[in-house]
Amino acid sequence: MTKTTLNPPELFNCLQYGFSQIVISEGKRTIYFSGQVAWDENQQIAGKDDFATQTYHTFKNLETAVTLAGATMTDVVSLRIYIVQAYLTEAKPVSDNLKRFFPGDAPPTATWIGVYGLANPDFLIEIEAIAVVD
Repeated sequence: MTKTTLNPPELFNCLQYGFSQIVISEGKRTIYFSGQVAWDENQQIAGKDDFATQTYHTFKNLETAVTLAGATMTDVVSLRIYIVQAYLTEAKPVSDNLKRFFPGDAPPTATWIGVYGLANPDFLIEIEAIAVVD
């Protein structure tokens, strides 16, 4: 897969938050990932009322799904991050984990969306992804 990230000076510096403004990719296969949350394989939540813990485990579950699909995190080109509105002001765990799971200067695009609630009242964050691979 070829991937080009663009972060032009005409748009705000999003790299400081761990994502890119634009990603252009070419590959043979596109993989769409359902929203990942902080549940383990037994549907036990990590960090029930702890946004930072849930954020880490949600990214970790995304990484597991990406790997099981035969891709790597560098193949991820776009994220939608749903955050329960009461936690929208806690951006640091999201930025920190974006930088942890997508290191370097070519992270995926990301849209952060505040929501009233998610599928389970214990969920504080959910992340969808798209990857492109050869």
